Amino acid sequence: MASITEEKISKIYHYPRLDTVLMVEEFIKEYSGEFKKRALWEHLPKKMMYSTFQTVFNYLIESGKIARDSDGKICWIWNPELVKRYLEDASLVAR
Repeated sequence: MASITEEKISKIYHYPRLDTVLMVEEFIKEYSGEFKKRALWEHLPKKMMYSTFQTVFNYLIESGKIARDSDGKICWIWNPELVKRYLEDASLVAR
C-alpha cells in the first residue's frame, strides 16, 4: 500500500475542509459496499472537485477506515469499539 509522500503532498492543490472529510466518511458508512469509487463521488450529497475527493479518499484508505472489495466497491471497515475491546484483552499480545 502506498503511503503519502512529500511528492504527493506537494501536488495537492486544494486541501479539503474537515466538514468535507466528515461528509465523505458519513456517506461511505451509510452506503458501505454499494458504490465503486467514481459512482461514490457522483452520489455524494455535496459536489466537490474530483481532485479534492481523491485527497479525502486516499486519506481514508491510508488511515485504514475504508477498503475496496474484490468488485472494487468501497466498504467502511473502521471499528473503534472492536479495536478498544482487543486492546483491553490481556490474553492478546502485540508482536
